[in-house]
Amino acid sequence: QVQLVESGGGLVQAGGSLRLSCAASGRTRYAMGWFRQAPGKEREFVTSISVSGGTTFYADSVKGRFTISGDNARSTVYLQMNSLKPEDTAVYYCAAGTTSAVLRTKSGVAYWGQGTQVTVSP
Repeated sequence: QVQLVESGGGLVQAGGSLRLSCAASGRTRYAMGWFRQAPGKEREFVTSISVSGGTTFYADSVKGRFTISGDNARSTVYLQMNSLKPEDTAVYYCAAGTTSAVLRTKSGVAYWGQGTQVTVSP
């Protein structure tokens, strides 16, 4: 079993930055990633990182603005979000899966966090 706890969400103006954290406990040798779900929309992939940190994937909509990183010593993954846009407003969910590649789809997620709200005002 893996427990994932997100933190760091909040309200920010467009163009601003936020950093989300996800702390994992239990069996933590999983690839990690982030999904998001805006009101009335499907949950969508944002980014993922391999256990070693050597492989990352990003959705096209966040490339160049968001950066995922991991701290294996703390079993924590971070999502640095820069140049935020109102369309980034969503609940952001931490996810764990066997590889960073399979984490690109919801079916590849073995564990979910509870989510943290990110709101970007115009």
